[in-house]
Amino acid sequence: MKPEVVATTWYGIDLRWAYADLLGGIYRRTGCVHRAYDVLHDALVRVALARRLAPIPEPHAYVRTVVKSVLIDRYREESRFVPLPDDSADAVPDADPSLIGDSAPSAERIADLNQRLRSIERVIDCLPPRCRQVFWYYCIEGWTQPQIAATLDISLKVVERHLVRAMVDIRTAREDVLG
Repeated sequence: MKPEVVATTWYGIDLRWAYADLLGGIYRRTGCVHRAYDVLHDALVRVALARRLAPIPEPHAYVRTVVKSVLIDRYREESRFVPLPDDSADAVPDADPSLIGDSAPSAERIADLNQRLRSIERVIDCLPPRCRQVFWYYCIEGWTQPQIAATLDISLKVVERHLVRAMVDIRTAREDVLG
């Protein structure tokens, strides 16, 4: 029995050339074999779609041009995203992100921070209305205590009491969360 001969051309493209030579060049540009395969496959799909519109006189040159176009598209797409670090921000739980560098926090770190923020929001929502208002003006808006007293028409002592109450409640909630 004779071995079956498998066709190695597709739309005029030698697939052995594409997967041996062209794939290696794509790999050198991407640095990842999986991305290289994705780029080659995307390019071959574009060639197939273009072939339906008109015959391609130089398919190998056309494939190389399409591969360059796909690489450019992928680089543009990937440049829109910030790479996540390998959890280096999580090594120090209360570290200031500005001291760590230009890395984004991990998904787990974001979820943890969201939980903490929600618990603080609940504590602030449970404060009496005037106490919450004083806390908001002082801590969020950055007003001074005399400005708050003048705006709300209350004494400085009352402003201080409201701030102390809010800070004690938030600290208690923080200790409960950190446990």
